[in-house]
Amino acid sequence: MPGRNHWWPVVGCGLVIFMATLDTSIVAVALPELERDFGVATAATEWVVLGYLLPLIALTLPAGRWLDRTGPRAALLLAVAGFALASVAAGLAPGLAWLVGARLVQGAFAGLLFAVIPMVVVRSVPPDVAGRASALVMTLGPLGAVSGPPLGGVITEFWGWPWIFYINVPVAVLVVAIALRTLPPDALRPPDRAFAGETLLLGAAATALLLSLSFTATHGLGWLALAPAAVPVLAAWWRTSASGPVRALVRTPASGPVAAVLLNALAISLVEFLAPFYLQETLGLSPLGAAAAILAMPVAMVLGGPVGGLLGDRWGTVRTSVLGLAVAGLGGSLLVFAGDGWHPAELSWRLALIGLGTGLFAGPCFATIMSGVPPELQGSAGAAQSLARQLGFSLGPALATAAWALSGYTLGGLRGAFAIGAVATLAALPLLARDFPHRKVRATFPIGK
Repeated sequence: MPGRNHWWPVVGCGLVIFMATLDTSIVAVALPELERDFGVATAATEWVVLGYLLPLIALTLPAGRWLDRTGPRAALLLAVAGFALASVAAGLAPGLAWLVGARLVQGAFAGLLFAVIPMVVVRSVPPDVAGRASALVMTLGPLGAVSGPPLGGVITEFWGWPWIFYINVPVAVLVVAIALRTLPPDALRPPDRAFAGETLLLGAAATALLLSLSFTATHGLGWLALAPAAVPVLAAWWRTSASGPVRALVRTPASGPVAAVLLNALAISLVEFLAPFYLQETLGLSPLGAAAAILAMPVAMVLGGPVGGLLGDRWGTVRTSVLGLAVAGLGGSLLVFAGDGWHPAELSWRLALIGLGTGLFAGPCFATIMSGVPPELQGSAGAAQSLARQLGFSLGPALATAAWALSGYTLGGLRGAFAIGAVATLAALPLLARDFPHRKVRATFPIGK
């Protein structure tokens, strides 16, 4: 019924985006155990991570363009079911090749999930609560990324690495039940003929970029030379008709906030990557002590999310997003003064500022993006902001490693890397506010009966 408040689809989407984002980082701490169990080299286990990220990045934009012309309910059911089945296959893997293959399939369905979730959220609730709905879902994305390593460590320690994947299954069953109960039936149209070609081009570019960034962190700075190979491939894709919705999106006010999402994700992933090294190698904390100190960031993120949603509905999404970036930028700037005599709490409260600011920023920025495009571009807009977030999460650790390595892994290099994160956050401020009206988000039409 039009105007009805449909919160169950929003809750389901929040669970899905947390689950899919969690899987980008949760396996990191299990890689040593995988190396022992499968008897493979350390370098080979990197493909457990890359196998998930490559199809995710390659498919998110094509999936968004496809969603501009197909039904979101059917696409959500397909993506959740496929993700769950691939997760089971990953947990049952008898060897590394099987596991990497399962992760490739899992990443492909994650790309579809990241594309469809924004469309479902923005169409599920009336305009007066759209900011709060967006905040609930979009805060869980960054939270999944920063929660992955500690949660993966606990699961691997007590249950074993297969349960990193099995935990996705009950969540997927719940989300399928919610979708079947609350979303109206629709048709799943096949993608057009340009879909495969577009995916191949974007996949080739993603391969060059991710191999460069990932191998730089483990095999040396020389791998950065591979990154420019992505440029001609992206240029070729840009000239295809398939890139038309993205080119149209660039001409809308949503392009600035999408770039802001990328820079924010880059900054928080950079800090999350470096903080354990600082706490353990500079301050001499144990792994458990470091985890406790870092917990301030996700806790503050959770607390800031609902506040950001409420402010976005009442004060305006752009103003709230700018406030969130300013708070996160302040916390990141204060990390630049990290010293070898700091108490862990001195890092924790700065991390809390970054988490609080990100919580304030995430939901309102998503609402700003989706309100700045016409309905026929909402699939592409949702996919673009999801892709921007994943690229930021991939770029952050690589930039952190490069900056720290160039200094010979000194405290000064660590501060320099923190400075990169702070600059990225502050650089997002003008991108977000540029040419955007200070108004509340407006949902295009409600979903549900």
